[in-house]
Amino acid sequence: MIPLYGHDPAVAFFRDSLDRGRLHHAWLITGVQGIGKATFAAKAGLRVLAGGQGAIDAPGLDVPDVHPAAKLMAAGSHPDLMVLERLAKDSSATGELARSISVDQVRGLQRLFSTTASLSPWRVVIIDSIDDLERNAANALLKNLEEPPSHSLFLLVSHAPERLLPTIRSRCRLLRLSPLETDAMAAALRSAVPDADDAEIADLVTAGQGSPGRAMAFRGLDIAGLDRAMETITREGDPTNARRVALAQSLALKSAQPRYEAFLARAPSLIAAIARSRRGAALAESIRLWERAQSLASSARGLSLEPESVVFELSGMLAALADDTSPRFARG
Repeated sequence: MIPLYGHDPAVAFFRDSLDRGRLHHAWLITGVQGIGKATFAAKAGLRVLAGGQGAIDAPGLDVPDVHPAAKLMAAGSHPDLMVLERLAKDSSATGELARSISVDQVRGLQRLFSTTASLSPWRVVIIDSIDDLERNAANALLKNLEEPPSHSLFLLVSHAPERLLPTIRSRCRLLRLSPLETDAMAAALRSAVPDADDAEIADLVTAGQGSPGRAMAFRGLDIAGLDRAMETITREGDPTNARRVALAQSLALKSAQPRYEAFLARAPSLIAAIARSRRGAALAESIRLWERAQSLASSARGLSLEPESVVFELSGMLAALADDTSPRFARG
């Protein structure tokens, strides 16, 4: 199984509940994308299933690979485990996934609960992610959460818990995973890309902002160069618009789509980082720019706006931060 890096407090909290016999039947595992929530759910589920067969001499959520439960889970054939996730579209030759987890998939849980557990008292359901449930599927799941079968465990991965039905949230114990610290990030990335040198790992750590998954998505996109271009605009401004035009033209190319997506994610984050160093009117103005940047970046994704115009406008917001001569932008 993929190693879990960081998240020691969450691991300790879950283990304490398990060891004391007070394991809640449903856990909502939240946090930004790419920090290991699905891995946490898989390891937690395996630990419960394996522990139900007898004591395990391993720390945290670890289970030895030679354990029968671990072998069955790795083969995707554990009889007491069901994993719900978006399925591949039948008509897709490229492995494109369905837009949601269907109500039929959720109703399929009855196959798990209609018989007694096979290898231990426990039966485990992992949903990755619960954000992907269609409305009818969410209502169907709610019935299981309201009247959970004995020794059932639901591990629900969520990137945006605030969008879930309040009735689902209220029946779950919240377990929030935080972005990884630098050392854990570096360890996770070295494991994922063992051929990367120290300089690339350092760049990926910076680019990932605590999320190994995000860092891996940015690999090979020269995110460090993109960050330098944005930071130059925020530091020196762009009185002739030359920097904005150059950046907009470079990111408007069809081949630059992944870097454009990275820009949409990172430009608002850079504004937020600068805002944290400011006070008073300067802080208020930076927050206003951040809100505008967030709104534009979100609209650009949802409405397929023209990339060159979007980059030019967002870069203008970055350039506005460079006006250090104005009292409203005085640094704290």
